[in-house]
Amino acid sequence: MQNKTDIRALTADELKNALGTLNEKPFRAKQVSEWLWKKAAHNFDDMTNLSADLREKLKAHFVINAVRIDTQQISRDKTIKSAFKLHDGNIVEGVLIPTDSRMTACISSQVGCSLTCKFCATGKLARIRNLDAAEMFDQVAIIKKQSEQNYNIPLSNIVYMGMGEPLLNYANVLESIKKITAPDGLAMAPKRITVSTAGIAKMIKKLGDDEVKFNLALSLHAANDEKRNKIMPINEQNNLDALADALNYYYDKTGNKVTFEYIIFKDFNDTIKDAIELEQFYNRVPAKVNIIEYNPIDGGEFEQTSNSRLLAFINHLQNHNVIVTQRRSRGKDIDAACGQLANKNENGVITRKLKPVG
Repeated sequence: MQNKTDIRALTADELKNALGTLNEKPFRAKQVSEWLWKKAAHNFDDMTNLSADLREKLKAHFVINAVRIDTQQISRDKTIKSAFKLHDGNIVEGVLIPTDSRMTACISSQVGCSLTCKFCATGKLARIRNLDAAEMFDQVAIIKKQSEQNYNIPLSNIVYMGMGEPLLNYANVLESIKKITAPDGLAMAPKRITVSTAGIAKMIKKLGDDEVKFNLALSLHAANDEKRNKIMPINEQNNLDALADALNYYYDKTGNKVTFEYIIFKDFNDTIKDAIELEQFYNRVPAKVNIIEYNPIDGGEFEQTSNSRLLAFINHLQNHNVIVTQRRSRGKDIDAACGQLANKNENGVITRKLKPVG
């Protein structure tokens, strides 16, 4: 049996040419593309303005490798975590995060992760493969529908902060953003999208060269190399000097300030000395700072800091003209908060195993 082509992997010209070989007019490619990207159709039979004959041709020659919801959990704070099943049986997770001011989709870019950050549950999973652009697009489209159906509020923001390191899946991430922001796609504004990285200097510079319009966040979590090496092994090849250089290059090319994400851990990075080091790094790069409370994970070695230390840390930054926001975690009771995505079920048991390719 001949393998069918994933129709969403085709460029516009490739789709036009493919339909031409099926004796279809060029304008049909635009109609099909609108169904795939603007209406996020997952079934050729849904393409009701196409003839029955064309729909049968599409089914005979192509496939839509759609992402589907495997399981879904709703937190006490109305956060929705979805386990998304991919066409090969693998699972990634995405989260709808509702607040008073915005509805945010947090999506994954890889099946698993290779970076082994000590505070992150996903880092305990092996990296199986990159997601393609359509798989990331589907996560957004599904979460967008969840927002509208559950809360009657449109999706306002997208963050690539789920499972995986987006800059290790560079081309597919940028292609997904192109589809999400396109007028004939989901028409989301690039400024409503944030890509978060653990810090890969050469790829941050590439973002600058490509003059991207979306926002960039750096998972910093420590502003000295010794501490950062302990919790984020990637820092050994991408130290703070290299990152500062790359981030300034990125800023010069795009004019976009970066956001430093700083999870604050008890007795590790929560002292005034740590705040001073963060302040000093902040002064090297046009940036703003998000302080994030730590969300415990199974087998983790860290704990949440005390409220008094947290407030003293933030007060120091504010008193030294650092633009700082404290970000409250959402969905902790369903393991949907920052750093907790690890394919757990509603009982906290990891049941959805990752499947190696091949």
